[in-house]
Amino acid sequence: MSQNYIVGLDIGSSTIKAAVAEVKKDGKLSLRKILKMPSRGIRKGVVDELPEVTSAVNQVLSEVKKDFPGVHKNIFLNTGSAQVRVQPSRGIVAVSRADYEVCQDDIDRVIQASQAIKLPPNRMIIHSITREFVVDGVGDIRDPLGMIGNRLEANVLLVDAFSPSIKNLSKCLETNGASITGLIFGPLASGRSVLSKNQRDLGVALVDIGFGTTSLSVYEEGKLIYASVLPFGAGNITNDLAIGLKASIEAAEAIKFSFGAAVAKDIPARETIDLRQVDPRAKGTPTRRFVAEIIEMRLVEMFEHINKELNKIEKAGKLPAGVVLAGSGAKMPGLVDLAKRELHLPAQVGIPDVSNMEVASGELALQIEDPEFACSLGLLMWGGEEPRSAHKSSRNISGLTKKLINYFMP
Repeated sequence: MSQNYIVGLDIGSSTIKAAVAEVKKDGKLSLRKILKMPSRGIRKGVVDELPEVTSAVNQVLSEVKKDFPGVHKNIFLNTGSAQVRVQPSRGIVAVSRADYEVCQDDIDRVIQASQAIKLPPNRMIIHSITREFVVDGVGDIRDPLGMIGNRLEANVLLVDAFSPSIKNLSKCLETNGASITGLIFGPLASGRSVLSKNQRDLGVALVDIGFGTTSLSVYEEGKLIYASVLPFGAGNITNDLAIGLKASIEAAEAIKFSFGAAVAKDIPARETIDLRQVDPRAKGTPTRRFVAEIIEMRLVEMFEHINKELNKIEKAGKLPAGVVLAGSGAKMPGLVDLAKRELHLPAQVGIPDVSNMEVASGELALQIEDPEFACSLGLLMWGGEEPRSAHKSSRNISGLTKKLINYFMP
């Protein structure tokens, strides 16, 4: 059974999301289960307490294996801490054949040459995303195979990660008897599930607001042109509320989801919250507008950082398809209006597009209409395109190269 099922596993700082799909004989995915459980031992996307993470992952995998024994042998795992770096690189080779026709060996060599950068020994390349090929100075080529030229170049984006962090995550799964079939940068997975081809062609930014981190990925002319992970998220809002309301973290989190809003002026000034209804130990009756003011201040600061990142590539306010918001933080009421105001761009919440999947039940269809599952469902989509014969993360990472070329180039 394990060869016919795959799992998209999104291990976050607050929750762990798992999506299970059956791979049909025709290669189509059939979504069978979606699951969200509390996470422990992860801080800003990095393993902080190994035993705690291992225990939390065990609870998720145990729940999944009840219905799908053996499925834990085919896991597609996300990585998305602020320690991940994305940088441009270029490779150049001479065309090897006497008739100057570009062959597959030339393409493999130029991609390998583009990865020949000096990295510290504690970092590893997890993706090489080819943005374009260039043959004798002529660029924007998607597939140079069979073309005539003397020199072949590849412009790529390299995604590299802190090796100990990856090994710690891997150990959590291996301790539970699980196997990682593919390791995928979280923003790429989220983009796979919520962004349309038209958005990527026009120019769009995807902002995925998790509990501990916020990721930004920018696309233009069908290509990924920039990505970064920032060390703040919806958890910062919770901390601000706990301080402002003098309440526990658990109470602040409950207040955020039950009474929070991103734009304070939209909330009636006299509407109050009895904190004792949320936490018997808490005291006071703050107004909902006061709660919204705390939330808005933090979100404005977050969007300022996003704008700084967009300014680095001269795309602030210049993306026709605007910004798409995903992750658990995207569910904050009023966030779309605040994003429009602060980023000076069209904005919308990104709901995973599963039109190319079968969905096993109507209940599942309702569950996945949630931006929080953008990453786990995107991991499934990558996994569904990965050959079933591929095994283990190190080989799969290189095996993803051709798929990344097809997806990120028009």
